[in-house]
Amino acid sequence: MINFSTLQNSWLSLLYGALVSLKIAILAVTIGIIGGTFLALILLYGNRAVRVLAQGYVVVVRGTPMLVQMVTLYYVLPSFGITLSAFWSAVAAIGLNSIAYISQVVITGIQSIGKGQSEAAKTLGFSRWQTIRLIILPQAFRAVLPALGNECITLIKDSSLASVIGVAELTHQGAIVMSRTYDALTVYVGITMIYLMMTSLATFMLYLLERKLQHVKN
Repeated sequence: MINFSTLQNSWLSLLYGALVSLKIAILAVTIGIIGGTFLALILLYGNRAVRVLAQGYVVVVRGTPMLVQMVTLYYVLPSFGITLSAFWSAVAAIGLNSIAYISQVVITGIQSIGKGQSEAAKTLGFSRWQTIRLIILPQAFRAVLPALGNECITLIKDSSLASVIGVAELTHQGAIVMSRTYDALTVYVGITMIYLMMTSLATFMLYLLERKLQHVKN
């Protein structure tokens, strides 16, 4: 049975963990969108050597578990004189992983824009960078907004991996509560409900953003 008194006595700890999870997700998705956009542009418009390196990055990151990447950043990098805190190791691992996935989403969005718009911009005297920045990217992001939204929601859930390296996010805080109360069922139900609330709120906000953009378009 669910012990509601356990949740009542532990809600501050779980709330703190939820806030840390959201902070990780927000920072990681910011890194992912910015880095993923630049990586997409490199893959589409860079020279051959740079494109090969960029594609290699995508293959390696997408082909290895995020958990392994996170543990590597936290435990292996200090051997090379680079030390990151557990929190920033988690943010970096999730963000770098997100860059690879978002780059593919952005590429799909860019390729969905008709070539006629680029040709028209060139006729009007736009440089390639001006065409990409002012014409291609705004439309591409609008086209792939649902996919970017799904990535944001996924990152909220992926933040739970940070518990492995000791970050005091929601899952880790739940484990602390379980070690004190020995009530795994109640704590896991509480954690599940909090994750569900966070992802539902993110989904609703993205829905509102899509509606607003659709309204502007019309």
